[in-house]
Amino acid sequence: MIGFISVGLLGLLALSIPVGIVLFLLGFGVDTWFSSFPLTRGLGNMVWSSSNSATLIAIPFFVLLGEILVRSGVATRTYAALDRWVSWLPGGLVHANVATATMFSATSGSSVATAATVATVAMPQAERLGYDPKLFSGAIAAGGTLGIMIPPSINLIVYGFLTQSSIPQLFLAGLIPGIALALAFMAVTVLICVIRPDLGGVRRTFPFPQMLRALIDLIPILILFGLIVGSIYLGWATPTEAAAVGVAGAFLIALAFGGVSWDMLTQSLTGTVKITSMIMLIVIGASFLNFTLASAGLGRELTEFMTGLGLTPLKTILVVVVLYIVLGFFIETLSLMVVTIPIIVPLVVAQGYDVIWFGILMIVLIEMALITPPVGLNLYVVQGARKSGSLNEVMLGALPYCLTMLAMAFLLIAFPAIALFLPTFLQ
Repeated sequence: MIGFISVGLLGLLALSIPVGIVLFLLGFGVDTWFSSFPLTRGLGNMVWSSSNSATLIAIPFFVLLGEILVRSGVATRTYAALDRWVSWLPGGLVHANVATATMFSATSGSSVATAATVATVAMPQAERLGYDPKLFSGAIAAGGTLGIMIPPSINLIVYGFLTQSSIPQLFLAGLIPGIALALAFMAVTVLICVIRPDLGGVRRTFPFPQMLRALIDLIPILILFGLIVGSIYLGWATPTEAAAVGVAGAFLIALAFGGVSWDMLTQSLTGTVKITSMIMLIVIGASFLNFTLASAGLGRELTEFMTGLGLTPLKTILVVVVLYIVLGFFIETLSLMVVTIPIIVPLVVAQGYDVIWFGILMIVLIEMALITPPVGLNLYVVQGARKSGSLNEVMLGALPYCLTMLAMAFLLIAFPAIALFLPTFLQ
């Protein structure tokens, strides 16, 4: 059965069939060839039960929040403000890319949306100021991945839903690793540009009064982040309620900056419907596939296989890391999560690992999938914004940041407290 799922998944994806449909087809295949019971009779109930959850309502709200911020022009103001504060470092404007991606990650919850936002704003600056296109675009692609780590994260919401774990605790657990990754990206940029100053472009400084005035454009985003995350952690709102409050806050920010128009609202709502529909099709398809796999005994089969290998808990988690790195080359991140969670998470938890900690480790690993070919979505998003050059340049530029994520994964394995400190301290 394991071979059937692996070959079937990769084969159907190679035919460019939408991921949600692939998951349903695999479920039908498992029912036909590996189950003695007619599992498809439970399809209607599975579709209803997997989508009838108040937790999932947070997804369209967070998507809409990001769409409003992106389409109202708030991104441009944020980027310009951060430019004035970080462009004095070796690497110049590259640090503004990472810093802007970090701030928008703390509100949008989507890596692709974050990468698209920063790329659209930043790319004209790279061409005008003579930055190395590889490093500049690679930093944008890598910075965009923080959208699924720093709360509020759509992927963490899906992980919490599928594993029945605490979403507020997942948000807390992702905060330190997310900020640490952002700082690590900037440190790697400094190191590269110290060794190769020609890659970093012009280092610019601004008068201090001008830097202070720029903070005005950062305050609304910080307030919005505090409003969303703070209300969850203080127990004032559930993630779903906080997402709704965040949408209202984003609209008020856009209104204050004069970015609200009928066209902006139409585009934001249309984008939200498209993205949410894609996510929900994948979640529902994965729920049906997971139901058929569990009913056909895959969990028992996989447990017996792993037990037969005689691996220690550490060796087991290293095998899982390699598995996610390899699968990340071929499978889109959300799809990779929902397909593997019901199979991998029980094995990891059975080895004594914390489900919250593993959620953060998984996010780091699938962040790598966003900037590794051939299906690294952020690579294509940034290349689309460049409108020139080759995709290979973006891939090469993202490589140092990909290695940084791998180092973070090993740090999480060696020091689980990086992820578990805040949930433990604040529980």
